[in-house]
Amino acid sequence: MATFWRAFPCNKAELDLGLTLACGQSFRWAMVPGAISGVLAGRVWRLSQTDTHIRYQVIGRVGDKPTPSRPGRRNQKRKSNTPLEPNNETVQKKIKSEKNVDTKKQTEMMTQAITSNTEGTKISKIKTEDTEEVTLKTEAGLTEDDICVSILRDYFQLDVKLTDLYEQWCKDDPHFKQVSPNFTGIRMLRQDPVENLFSFICSSNNHISRISGMVERLCEAYSTQQYELYGVTYYAFPTVSALAGRGVEERLRKLGFGYRARYISETAQYIMKQGGESWLYNLRTLPYEEAKAELMKLSGVGAKVADCVCLMSLDKTGAIPVDTHVWQIVHRDYKHKLGTTKTLTDKTYKEIGDFFRQIWGPYAGWAHSVLFAADLRKFQERKTSPEKKAVAKKLTKKKKSR
Repeated sequence: MATFWRAFPCNKAELDLGLTLACGQSFRWAMVPGAISGVLAGRVWRLSQTDTHIRYQVIGRVGDKPTPSRPGRRNQKRKSNTPLEPNNETVQKKIKSEKNVDTKKQTEMMTQAITSNTEGTKISKIKTEDTEEVTLKTEAGLTEDDICVSILRDYFQLDVKLTDLYEQWCKDDPHFKQVSPNFTGIRMLRQDPVENLFSFICSSNNHISRISGMVERLCEAYSTQQYELYGVTYYAFPTVSALAGRGVEERLRKLGFGYRARYISETAQYIMKQGGESWLYNLRTLPYEEAKAELMKLSGVGAKVADCVCLMSLDKTGAIPVDTHVWQIVHRDYKHKLGTTKTLTDKTYKEIGDFFRQIWGPYAGWAHSVLFAADLRKFQERKTSPEKKAVAKKLTKKKKSR
């Protein structure tokens, strides 16, 4: 268990944690004081970065015995995606103690480069009813730190040289060249297909913050594994068999899922009839069009959700989810007639995807995600030029001085 902060080399141009984890790919990472926290591969992580390194800390494993409440302290149960309270005295003491680590030791941790044979290592996940086991396809004798680095390298797909892709996209697409300097380091996650699928079933007619809340409630209701630390409970994502049980639809409706409750229940039951979660994992081995067609047999899964799953967890790098953002981008930024149609038909959907695949090539889905993030309201300030920011700052100061 990485109880201290560890680090491995990764330039921020290759991975920007803040942008990548907040651009609508995954919904279970949250800001905590000084870091981003979440559950991945059965572990509870804290992540942060410098310009040259990714820093990580594993603070527990879901399924471990929950931390008992301390004497004289009321045990507050809060969602794992709720930021820790800044006035929480216990939390502040812990943060302070971490910041006061001996300077020499901290330097060693920050410059530590784990050079064992982890590049390109893929992780196979074997799931049962109540457990998730991570197995590395490499030689025996790896330390826990080696395993942690391999998990993160696989999840962030660090074997793909992102800066080379950006360079090529800039050559091929003047609009990408204009937008990308403010949005470097956005890369596709390689997510668990189960979590990715059911999270995006929740995304129908929804926005990111509301999707995050739904996914959290789903975990609270049906996860069999959890870990608690300082009043925050972290959950493993529910198994498909748990979501296929009796009364799931009714319970989720009471929890505010609406019509999505039926989609979740019916999809889980369908997957179980196909042989369970292995059926979903095996879609990684199929060609893109075949994998997408199989996903679209599931309740509540249309072309967009299917493409999200293909791109974000099934290794289909050319998949392009087309929603209103992408539709508007085609019309506004590329002046293409496809963006002027009154409705997004199946034919138009495919033509938009083909249009971008022709421009961006095999990793078109990755390039699409950069423009998608740039179009999100939360990131609009990044588009403002330094000159405009300076003017706005002066105007704000003048108003305050009046």
